[in-house]
Amino acid sequence: MAIANSIDRFGSVSKTFHWLTALLILSLFPLGLIANAMAYDTSEQLAQKAWLFSLHKTLGVTVFFVAIARITWAISQPKPGLLNADRRIESLAAETVHWLLYGSLVAVPLSGWIHHAATSGFAPIWWPLGQNLPMVPKSEGIAALFGGAHWVLTKVLALSLLLHIAGALKHHVIDKDATLRRMWFGTSDATASRHTQTHVIPIILALTLWATALSVGAVLGAYTPHSDGPRAAALEQVQSDWTVQSGTLSLTVTQFGTEVTGTFEDWTAAISFDETIRNETAGTVDVTIAIGSLKLGSVTDQAMGPDFFDTTLFPTATFTADINPVVDGYEAVGTLTMKGQSIPVTLPFGLSTSGDTANMTGNTTLDRRSFGIGDNMADESSLKFHVTVKVELEATRANTD
Repeated sequence: MAIANSIDRFGSVSKTFHWLTALLILSLFPLGLIANAMAYDTSEQLAQKAWLFSLHKTLGVTVFFVAIARITWAISQPKPGLLNADRRIESLAAETVHWLLYGSLVAVPLSGWIHHAATSGFAPIWWPLGQNLPMVPKSEGIAALFGGAHWVLTKVLALSLLLHIAGALKHHVIDKDATLRRMWFGTSDATASRHTQTHVIPIILALTLWATALSVGAVLGAYTPHSDGPRAAALEQVQSDWTVQSGTLSLTVTQFGTEVTGTFEDWTAAISFDETIRNETAGTVDVTIAIGSLKLGSVTDQAMGPDFFDTTLFPTATFTADINPVVDGYEAVGTLTMKGQSIPVTLPFGLSTSGDTANMTGNTTLDRRSFGIGDNMADESSLKFHVTVKVELEATRANTD
């Protein structure tokens, strides 16, 4: 059997690409459906769900590279003519479906890959080249856009695949021609028409169908960030001797060996502080955090659930502490109350002041078990016990005149 194509027959390379792609795609669809439907109530269930998603993503990236190689090879080869080129409408439909398939084989895995790179956490791709993509920042908006596009384009791919299979069966069972046989390994007695489809109409039709599908996705709200969990109510402003002008309150968890960092978008701090005091308590801080404002990548909704932060019953956390000078900076020594548990916490931090402006950076490590978070994950195989909390802020002294 020849390696390269001829005007009548496909070569062994084209056939291998065809059936390898078919095997991958027919594996990916059930993997995605099963992984999405799986529960993650226990550590074992979450680990299994993540394993299936990692397999799905890894095979998806494989499809992308196989599709690129397949298209590159197809461009370099003669294209065997259609066996029914004299049937204009049927030929047009076949060529349109082929364009939909080729385009979808690139667009579907690429959109999923970009979605993966733009978000954080859960189910890494199994390869040594990292989880990020050049020029793709971590962004909830970008993740939502390409996650929605992946969902829409997957439907286009599924429809194209069904039409492709239906067409092949029609040729084999009804027409009894060699369309299907000439794509299988071995020899075939197929003789193609010397007239190959070169019209741009199938390309235009395929582009129109993609545009229509993506537009329907927009109408359905597929590209907007969303969450199934409760939304955090906005916290009211607090009176404070120091006003926070900018700052970040973040936490970092380790899931399946990968660090995932999230930030709280809504929190307040009432600060009383005198930087001239060095031998006794220099001030106090009273922090309130809207837990539902946490953005933790792809596991945000999971984190809001009853097994973790349980924001329905415990929408806020508070940290009340004294600010004590130490040799190399300061410590905020107080109590963190979260999910109904109050635990002593010490937050070391560095501080620099310039006139009426102060900048601080501090971090501490908490044990999630102290607050009953992730009790259904009794070991660290899927989620580590220790969580790193980091605070960075700039504050200005309130005008007392």
